[in-house]
Amino acid sequence: MTVKLENKVAIVTGGANGIGRATTLAFIEAGAAVAIWDVADDAGNALVSEIRDKGGKAAFFHVNVADQESVETAVAAVAEQFGGIDILINNAGITRDAQFLKVKEGKVTGKMSKADWDAVIGVNLTGVYNCTQAAVPYMITRGWGRVVNATSIAGQYGNFGQTNYSASKAGVIGMTRVWARELGRRGVNVNAIAPGFIATDMTKAIPEQVQAGMMEHIPLARPGQPEEVAQVYVFLSSNEASYINGTVVNVDGGFVLGT
Repeated sequence: MTVKLENKVAIVTGGANGIGRATTLAFIEAGAAVAIWDVADDAGNALVSEIRDKGGKAAFFHVNVADQESVETAVAAVAEQFGGIDILINNAGITRDAQFLKVKEGKVTGKMSKADWDAVIGVNLTGVYNCTQAAVPYMITRGWGRVVNATSIAGQYGNFGQTNYSASKAGVIGMTRVWARELGRRGVNVNAIAPGFIATDMTKAIPEQVQAGMMEHIPLARPGQPEEVAQVYVFLSSNEASYINGTVVNVDGGFVLGT
């Protein structure tokens, strides 16, 4: 099966690097026009040049998804430039890992900072809310749309040192299910993807011994590749996925099964 997305306009948040970059390229390959949203200007502009050199349609927008005004301005600009919005991939995300509380000899010696909590919730949860609320009206106007949110297996089982990240990703699952109920009757399907251990710059920063421990929990015994996540984003955004709504698709090599 070859998924085609000709004449579709997609926004990919966090679309300049890692899974987002792979997703942007996968949508271009499927025939869509892509608005790349990111705060990494150099990477975003370079990706647009690469795509245009190959005949694809893409544009870069500097967008902080945690800033509602920035999001609303960018949505309007995308709709004006490309003639509408059909697909929203809420891929942008950050981590600020720390233990909730560090305790030694019965005394608290450290804790996750409020700033780190606010930063992760702002991008990973509020950012998804902002982007979806701004983009979906354009889909409703057309009577067709796809929203695919990035959650994580950390939002399903929790992860040591990631109170903020796990909470944000669990929240995304909840929002996905609510929006699937509310927006499905408007022709907009809402789903989520829960990546596991994917080989990106973010995961490369994890200490080697921790990575080795994670491999022991993955039945496929290897990390995933960004392209393997990107292809699921493309499928869930297509007509082939027309009866999939409110679902969380794990792309984790069986990680959760191995926990």
